[in-house]
Amino acid sequence: MKNALIQLNIAVVLWGFTGVLGRAISLDAPVLVWYRMLMTAVLVAVIITYRKQWVPVERKDVRQLALVGCLMGLHWVAFYGAIKFANISIALVCLSTASIFTSLLDPLVNEGKHDLREMLLGSLAIAGVYLIYRFQQFYGLGIACGVTAAILSSVFTVLNKKIASKYPSRTMVFYEMSTGWVFISLLIPLVFYFRPATQFLPTSSDFSAAGLIHNDWLWLVIMSLCCTVWAQSLSLNALKKLSSFTVTLSVNLEPVYGIILAFLFYNENREIIFYKGTNDWNWGFLGGMGLILLSVALQMLRLLKPRFSAAGYIKEKGGID
Repeated sequence: MKNALIQLNIAVVLWGFTGVLGRAISLDAPVLVWYRMLMTAVLVAVIITYRKQWVPVERKDVRQLALVGCLMGLHWVAFYGAIKFANISIALVCLSTASIFTSLLDPLVNEGKHDLREMLLGSLAIAGVYLIYRFQQFYGLGIACGVTAAILSSVFTVLNKKIASKYPSRTMVFYEMSTGWVFISLLIPLVFYFRPATQFLPTSSDFSAAGLIHNDWLWLVIMSLCCTVWAQSLSLNALKKLSSFTVTLSVNLEPVYGIILAFLFYNENREIIFYKGTNDWNWGFLGGMGLILLSVALQMLRLLKPRFSAAGYIKEKGGID
């Protein structure tokens, strides 16, 4: 169990970098996701082929993996849309609402029972996001995209749980990225129809220090290799041993890591910690983040102590290691 938690938190740290990279890449959200899924699928295929790890997948499971891939693609489009319409910090914080949606969906899909304590903890995250929205309404569209990304995240996390133990994580990633890329490819013409001026080719520049900062290709490779291939493999391995609610709630640490990085790279503390155009503290944002951190801390305590562990985890694992 502890190894699974370590794997999950490494994955969350890597996911925390995706917001910074998403803002650094000049492409619009759908095009960015198109490249990310394509490059990830190719990288995973190369790794599986090199290690001779191809395994057959049942047809019904291919359909489910394809569904997850499509949902994941839409999730990323909404997430990067939130970054473009608001900022990294707002987009990441909105993802914390996924916990409450997972607590509602998981028992329905995986034939379990609703846990009132999990729902209450998830509600803390919802309350946190509400406080942030209440005092950041000029980011309304970005917040809406962020919450949409959270809902989609909870759905594909629950669906992944049903087959996570049947196949190697890289096999699942390959099928999900491949089918998700096909799905986004079908949507790309609509993007150019409604926005003909949309940039499709990533920017490239010299390899000087200044040039690398604006090199889309470099950031796409890092995003695909480290923040997707490696992080996704770690998270899927952890999902085999942890309840999907615990996985989703643990991912609430992603805003913490991502916001710290956003502060360092983009000075976003001036945009969210203080009211716009003033030096007054934004207590709504700070209070919202406090509720989110509290929900994560309480869930971790319940997980690490057997008497507080979620019933869903006991049922799946059969006990605590």
